[in-house]
Amino acid sequence: MKYRTIGGDPATRREVSVLSLGAMLFGTATDEKTAFAILDRYVEAGGTFVDTSDNYAYWFTGSVGGESETVLGNWRRSRGIGDEVVVATKLGAAPLAPGTGYVDNAEGLSAAAIRSAIEGSKARLGVERLDVLYAHIPDPKVELAETVREFGALVREGQVGLLGVSNHWAWQVERARAIARAEGLAGYEVLQYQHSYLRHRTDLPSQLSPDGELGTADGNLLSMVRAEPGLALVAYSPLLSGGYVRDDKPLGAGHDHGSRDARLAALREVAKSSGGTVNQVVLAWMMGADIPAIPLVGASSVAQIEESLGAVELELTADERARLDAV
Repeated sequence: MKYRTIGGDPATRREVSVLSLGAMLFGTATDEKTAFAILDRYVEAGGTFVDTSDNYAYWFTGSVGGESETVLGNWRRSRGIGDEVVVATKLGAAPLAPGTGYVDNAEGLSAAAIRSAIEGSKARLGVERLDVLYAHIPDPKVELAETVREFGALVREGQVGLLGVSNHWAWQVERARAIARAEGLAGYEVLQYQHSYLRHRTDLPSQLSPDGELGTADGNLLSMVRAEPGLALVAYSPLLSGGYVRDDKPLGAGHDHGSRDARLAALREVAKSSGGTVNQVVLAWMMGADIPAIPLVGASSVAQIEESLGAVELELTADERARLDAV
């Protein structure tokens, strides 16, 4: 395994594995026994960065979420896991009532909602302190300053280590960071966005905004990470839910920039020359890119996490990277 540091403050920064494991479907689509086996293999291989959210995965059960955090808490207790594994969770997108969702009835990012949400997450995970806490989606009903101040207070109180943000426009991220700087508060240091070798189009309206897909790492966000070395980019859905290799998971219009077929061909060529799989090439390219990302991979079997783990040791040559980047 390889590692990198996230966060700048010596009091809160953490060393994490360059490959993160997503636990979104643990406790719903993936049963607890299988989830434990995946987690065990990931940690055995040196993995130390696990991701979840307080709303995972309400859409499978008609609940308000919490199943994934509960499974992770059960696993931590049964294995005696402590601070050696960094668990990141999110708040703000859990539905307030069963049968509703994050678009129409999300808990939001008010000070009161944040306080309530972290107590639930800590109880389910079985921890006194959250390693990494993300603001999951924007809350248009709440001023950014209220959220920033409450997140900063949690760090000051020792209830949270590092702060992160997901699925916000780049201007919202920078405005929030500016508020934190001006008030001497901890700010967002970890950015979690959808990112992969095939970039998602940002010009199509989404559920959360008529202006486009705010959860995608577009040029504005990537340039921010390039300019701010202290920011870490965590890339969710790096393998496009199997879209690179599975015929039953076709890539839709959201990934069609006109160069898609050429980029897929380049991936296949590099997979052949490097000896890796197409998925491994995608992950290796991301981890060693000019703007490096920590891929956040899901897995529903030990075999799937094994393939992703193999990408950590896959060293692409300069020519192979040039081939991928030239398209």
